[in-house]
Amino acid sequence: MQYQQNGTVVTIGNGPHHVIALHGWFGHARGWGPLVDVLDGDRFTYAFIDYRGYGARREVEGRFDMQEIAADVLALGDELGWQRFSVIGHSMGGKAMQAAAMLAPARVKAMVGVTPVPPTRVLFDEPTRSLFERAADDFAARIAVVDHSTGERLSQYWVEKLVQASTLHADANAFAAYFRAWADTDFSAEIAGIRVPTLLLVGEHDPSLTADVMEQTYGKVCLDLAIDVIRNAGHYPMDETPVDLVTRIERFLTDIHARSER
Repeated sequence: MQYQQNGTVVTIGNGPHHVIALHGWFGHARGWGPLVDVLDGDRFTYAFIDYRGYGARREVEGRFDMQEIAADVLALGDELGWQRFSVIGHSMGGKAMQAAAMLAPARVKAMVGVTPVPPTRVLFDEPTRSLFERAADDFAARIAVVDHSTGERLSQYWVEKLVQASTLHADANAFAAYFRAWADTDFSAEIAGIRVPTLLLVGEHDPSLTADVMEQTYGKVCLDLAIDVIRNAGHYPMDETPVDLVTRIERFLTDIHARSER
């Protein structure tokens, strides 16, 4: 399956079920790894967004926060002619998808969080917070963040390749601002009681964003929620276990579509 470029919009497939994919802090619209090779383009159309400051929109200025991403997601839906769509959010994108659902709940059919950041503030001890803050300008800090988030068990070559892509595709100032946005924003009160069907997928080797964290955060505010663990994956299952990840995503979205048709 190949990306299709139309201006700054990147899509895969031409199926009737529309999905907008929101990348993580280290990602970009073309940074979803081998996941894109196993998507079902006959049943789904996937649109991959670049946030302001990333990828094809690296030079676009903005506030670089979750609310701005949400507004841009809805604008992308308008551009594509999609009145309703599902949303996938990886890591930081998981928090951004919640902002999109808050802004226009009637337009979001379903949500899938892939190792998603919680809707609450993310609490760090002082050394960890310092490491994340240095990551905007420090290559070694980025490597340490990625290596830790995948359980310190993967190829150093792969870790460095992912980090190199993040430095190439993300403006450093935007990268720094987005850290504060996803770490320090608390949506939990605003989304409490949300009924958008939501699936959260966490990696068994992700030491921070665990199933228990999902239960203690999303589980307290989402009324239609399922949480599952992907074996042999850390924070980047789109690279680590792409077939398993896509199978779970598309099975869930198919079930939600069938439920809405009843």
